[in-house]
Parts: sequence; structure tokens; C-alpha cells
Amino acid sequence: MAARTSRSDIALRRTTGGAATPMGRALVLNATYEPIGVVSARRGVLLVLSDKADAIHSEQAVWNSERMSMASPSVVRLRQYVELPYRRRAPLHRRTLFARDHFSCQYCGATAECIDHVHPRSRGGPHVWENVVACCRRCNLAKSDKLLSEAPQFVLRRRPVAPSMQAWIVLAAGRVPMSWRDYLPDVEPALLDALAERDDLVGLAPTG
Repeated sequence: MAARTSRSDIALRRTTGGAATPMGRALVLNATYEPIGVVSARRGVLLVLSDKADAIHSEQAVWNSERMSMASPSVVRLRQYVELPYRRRAPLHRRTLFARDHFSCQYCGATAECIDHVHPRSRGGPHVWENVVACCRRCNLAKSDKLLSEAPQFVLRRRPVAPSMQAWIVLAAGRVPMSWRDYLPDVEPALLDALAERDDLVGLAPTG
């Protein structure tokens, strides 16, 4: 068991091979192994050192201080089950919408450049997950404020839906380490693969 460590002892630098590295993130699992959020790697270290969680997977990077060194955790599991409050719908952001739609236009498959409201807002369409899709500029301009019934050449490649909580955890994290994948069974592999190829989502606020 790790010795109890106060916050003052965690004046740490995260290093790899002696060089400082950017802040990492850790996937947090409930005691039942259900993913419940993403925290900074430093917060993951604190959870482990305070005996609130166990490190399930760690990175090569190491946290160092005058009193201790510890591999940077990438997945931690809480020792006590946490009863989660009611979860609201995942927030709708441009970058997470693009990730949900694999960064491709949902009408023609080209690279996504903008957002389209399937039922135009000018005609009463709401700004909700089920009514917005990633779109290229060409399709966005051609569709304009038409309904799909008025523009039969535009056919959605798949029905837009709100992401599941597991998918939202992935979208909030931006980059998904391989060590997380076994704990995210409800997230489609295509989304994980799409995120693995992108760097522009890194930096979204963590979910916990």
C-alpha cells in the first residue's frame, strides 16, 4: 500500500527520460469498472496516493518529487463504489459533433467543415444532437434552408443521435490511449480510430 501523502508532497513534475512532458489524463473507473470520467494525471496520482483508487494501467512518464516517484496512471479504479447523480445530456460542441460524425460530411462523405441543422433553425429546427450533423461547405450551401423532403438529393448517411455517456467521456478526452479501450465497450471502434488520428480535439475540458 502506498504511504499517505499530503498535497504539499505532490509538487511534482511529469517527466519521461528526464525531460518534462505535457500533462496527461487518466480514465476513472467506478469500483464496478464502469467508466465515469476523465481527470488529469496529477489528480489520478492523488487518488492513488490517498488510497481512494488503484492504478490499473500506467504510462512511461513518471511523476517526481523530493519524496517519491510514481508512474503516471492512465486508468484508475475507485476502491469504493460511487453512486452517480442523474447525468444530463452531453453538451453539444462543434468539435465533439465533428468527432461524433467522424469528421466527415453526413451527406456526401467529404471532409466536414461546418454544421448543418437537418431541420433548419429558420424553420423552427432545434439546436440539439438529433438535429445537427457535420457537413461540408458545398452541401451546406446547396441545402440551404431546405427540409430533406424538399431536397431529395440530400440523404443522411446515418441518423444523428446524442452520444452515450461512454462516448461523451471519449469526446471530452480528445485523445484516447490504447489502455482505455478495453473499458469503453459501448463506444464504436470507428470513433476511437477517428480520434486516434486527430490532435485538434486535445484540450477539451475533462469530465471529472
